[in-house]
Amino acid sequence: MIESQFIEINKELHKAATEKGHPFRSATLGTVGLGSIARLRTVIIRGYSENEGITFFTDKRSKKVMHLKENPKASMLFYHPTKLLQLRIEGIANINNNHEELTKYWENMPKEAKKDYTTVEAPGTKVKNIDIEYLNESNNFCVITLIPYKIEYLKLSKPQHIKIQYTKDNGVWHSDYLVP
Repeated sequence: MIESQFIEINKELHKAATEKGHPFRSATLGTVGLGSIARLRTVIIRGYSENEGITFFTDKRSKKVMHLKENPKASMLFYHPTKLLQLRIEGIANINNNHEELTKYWENMPKEAKKDYTTVEAPGTKVKNIDIEYLNESNNFCVITLIPYKIEYLKLSKPQHIKIQYTKDNGVWHSDYLVP
């Protein structure tokens, strides 16, 4: 396996989860539901572990959750403008239903961030004005983790770009150089 770039991938994804200003912190998530149309949106990376995957939060009533229930395969796109590094990651999304784990995440979240998961109406609902109503006691907090099975690493550099594909087979990562 091509080690140095794989180490860089893990290092940058870990930084995305722990450093608020890191370019990988905001990633593009792609899902496909029953409508067979790719849907893209930005998510904030909240956790990363090579063994456990990439974690982000959402409202459990969101379209992305509905899509992932219909088809758990998803992709994420990351770009680091300073390092000229792009990662495209494919994986299986797991919706966390463990009450104890959800409570732990919820309790560690800043109060102002909790508001995003306590709207009376579901995300994407049409409303007459921007005065949003909030729930007092309950929430619609959801944690999703993408477990990668394919990673494409693209480093834009001179005299030649570097592109590597990592694929996971039976728990073991393998790599191949690709034409950029």
